[in-house]
Amino acid sequence: MDSNAFGAISTLATPSGSYRIHRLDRLERSGLCTLAHLPFSLRILLEAVLRQVDGHSITWDDVRALAGWTPTAPKRPEIPFLPARVLMQDFTGVPAVVDLAAMRAALARLGGDPSRVNPRIPVDLVVDHSVQVDFFASPEALHRNAELEFQRNRERYEFLRWGQQSFQNFRVVPPATGIVHQVNLEYLAGVVLTRNGQAFPDTLVGTDSHTTMINGLGVVGWGVGGIEAEAAMLGQPLVIVAPEVVGVRLHGQLPDGVTATDLVLTVTQRLRRHGVVDKFVEFFGPGLQELSLPDRATLANMAPEYGATIGFFPVDDETLRYLRLSGRPDEAVDLVERYCREQQLYHTASTADPEYSEVVDLPLDSIESSLAGPKRPQDRVPLSQLQSTFQRTLTAPVSEGGFAVAPKASSRRVRVGTNGSSVEIGHGAVVIAAITSCTNTSNPSVLVAAGLLARNALRRGLRVPPFVKTSLAPGSRVVTDYLSQAGLLEPLAELGFNVVGYGCTTCIGNSGPLPGEVVRAIGEGELVAAAVLSGNRNFEGRINPHVRASYLASPPLVVAMALAGTTDVDLTRDALAVDAQGQPVYLRDLWPSTAEVQAIVRQHVTPELFRQRYAEVFTGSDAWNSLPAAASDLYAWDPASTYIQEPPFFADLTPEVPPLGDIVRARVLALLGDSVTTDAISPAGAIPSDGPAGLYLIDQGVQARDFNSFGSRRGNDRVMTRGTFGNIRLRNLLVPGVEGGVTLHLPDGERMSIYAAAMRYRAEGVPLLIIAGKEYGTGSSRDWAAKGTRLLGVRAVLAESFERIHRSNLVGMGVLPLQFLPGESPRTLLLTGHETFSLDGLAEALTPGGMVSLRAARQAGAVVEFKARVRIDTPLELESYRHGGILHAVVRQMLAG
Repeated sequence: MDSNAFGAISTLATPSGSYRIHRLDRLERSGLCTLAHLPFSLRILLEAVLRQVDGHSITWDDVRALAGWTPTAPKRPEIPFLPARVLMQDFTGVPAVVDLAAMRAALARLGGDPSRVNPRIPVDLVVDHSVQVDFFASPEALHRNAELEFQRNRERYEFLRWGQQSFQNFRVVPPATGIVHQVNLEYLAGVVLTRNGQAFPDTLVGTDSHTTMINGLGVVGWGVGGIEAEAAMLGQPLVIVAPEVVGVRLHGQLPDGVTATDLVLTVTQRLRRHGVVDKFVEFFGPGLQELSLPDRATLANMAPEYGATIGFFPVDDETLRYLRLSGRPDEAVDLVERYCREQQLYHTASTADPEYSEVVDLPLDSIESSLAGPKRPQDRVPLSQLQSTFQRTLTAPVSEGGFAVAPKASSRRVRVGTNGSSVEIGHGAVVIAAITSCTNTSNPSVLVAAGLLARNALRRGLRVPPFVKTSLAPGSRVVTDYLSQAGLLEPLAELGFNVVGYGCTTCIGNSGPLPGEVVRAIGEGELVAAAVLSGNRNFEGRINPHVRASYLASPPLVVAMALAGTTDVDLTRDALAVDAQGQPVYLRDLWPSTAEVQAIVRQHVTPELFRQRYAEVFTGSDAWNSLPAAASDLYAWDPASTYIQEPPFFADLTPEVPPLGDIVRARVLALLGDSVTTDAISPAGAIPSDGPAGLYLIDQGVQARDFNSFGSRRGNDRVMTRGTFGNIRLRNLLVPGVEGGVTLHLPDGERMSIYAAAMRYRAEGVPLLIIAGKEYGTGSSRDWAAKGTRLLGVRAVLAESFERIHRSNLVGMGVLPLQFLPGESPRTLLLTGHETFSLDGLAEALTPGGMVSLRAARQAGAVVEFKARVRIDTPLELESYRHGGILHAVVRQMLAG
């Protein structure tokens, strides 16, 4: 193989040294492409493919295929992509490290060398998803929540310390440092990396769907399931179909007082309606220069919410400004500029627009103050319409996205007593107001705006009603520093927005318990209580089990809604509250101007803050450093642990690939509707004491107060499998009118938990099937949504359409994704879920994107035959599926040398 077939290898001289680079313009000279026509994000992918040609997993044909990308090609090639690094947070990272430890154990059992199992590219894990908001509205909240975090998660943290010591190329950022995406944005990302004398673009995949936040810095990266991430860590390229790229043309300027959150909620709504699933989104146009880097990161972060694989901004002068602002060394910033200009990766005002598959026009001056909810992030609600839409949603049927409250009960109110006071609350009462999550805590402008609004409210004598649980969870300690220096941390705390932790809290369901009196009032009145949070996810059942309506909003609007105490209000017309003099106070009286916000940001957000905070980012606290950390090739599994267990994925692994077996007389474990999220499939949030997982923990001697969350126990398959499909809002059409993880065991029709039914079917030797509607697997990149499905005994998932990450994860776990043909669905085929399903000749029929025939036998004896498309999209995915999963394939490759 000619390693320099196109003469692309060259040298880039910089003041800090010379680096070998792979020049993209050599492909242009060879007639393979016109670089200026390619979207910037594809140029970066093209460099990665060009640089890593090995003649086997990545070939010169792959280079030619991607270089020849055209915007509207009817058929797009498959492209192998090996990122420069992998990023994980602890909820998704712990099970990934558990799998690596299990792979070592499996390799040792088969006579191989376990020490061969190591990440082959750099991996960073940021511990940020384990802190819960147990204590709030108190100066002691941060300290006490941190103490509880370590008490609950000590076993997990000891395991991560073992991994930190035992695996090569693996670093851990300890707890209470910040949110993974903000640490990535502020410190870990390099934009241009150097390794072994080479300079090349920073690229990554992450085990959190919001890895896309780094796209705002000009870095190509996206969220994948833990299974895909593990494969990438082990040197296996991810095979993707060369994407369509949708260009979003920005122009104009945001109106005064309108935030980046308002912009991203509008983009999410528009692009969801437009349709960008499985596509790249790239922002361009004159409006780029109007957006700060944190504004861009806010837009990029929510790419999963608008459905795109990435939401990319090219490198430009603003990128360099932010790199300097965040304390990156001068020589690193200089390298970014020189490399990107040399490789036609640098955007200027005179840069020609690339060619895009489609273009969406977005005037920034049309953006208005907004929220999104009450159940989905794409359901934007203008602030002026919040009250009317909430009232309409309150009584609307569930099938129309409503809460189905009877009209006569819609005005019900219940008295609640908290902290010595008593007040009535009704539907829409804001019981959680949280400045949380990476969507906004990367952005000084909205956090400063929240602080200014809090200061202005205090000057008018306003207070947050006592039934509202308030919290502030910054994305990094730098946030606390600049808010403190600006004199804004104290006003937030006076309103109850004390810092509760440095991590992803309310947005992932770690909102902690509500006060008992509030819970009693909600239950007594059967109230639709509300949460308002500056997060990116608000699916029903996600935020808190006692909250049914959740709205995404900017941090200053979170503070405002906390003061109002209800979503049943029009803050554009109605008074927010009444001051001590009895005068009405309106939101417009408190809202800071854009100029005031920007002046404070310029004065108080400085490079010194970033340098000081990240000087010892991997060092950790005394609590972290005191954890035992003995290095060893094999992990000593503790059978008594309720946090870390060796998963059964490799228990029966053989050196040879087993033949594919047919699916015969499979039963339907669950019949589901549209937009079933991975939150509904994968265990998340609190562990119910009366559910299968809770009963298991009680049987292991764990008291309910020590259950912790499902996310914290992702390293224990016994807990996670019992919680799969256990969401309290899951609607299984086999048991219509019932919410929760229940199903029917067939043919006897006995109602039981989904876990209990799966175990009974397993004992009977019956394979299982999931049937679903459109957008199956929407939401976070939860690997346990696929792992739990596999361990329940599900052989295939038949859906009308799949979300990208979950489909890939199913294949990676050896579960077959099948898609109804256009125009067909469970409804058109009159499938009730009571049938048995058979798929014969599987070994011969399977091809990427091919067709298979299914037979559904009804109880009365009639048979319905129909075809479905195999959603195994590439030959590499097919190979992984035949192995029983991608990790099984990797272990066998290692065993074979």
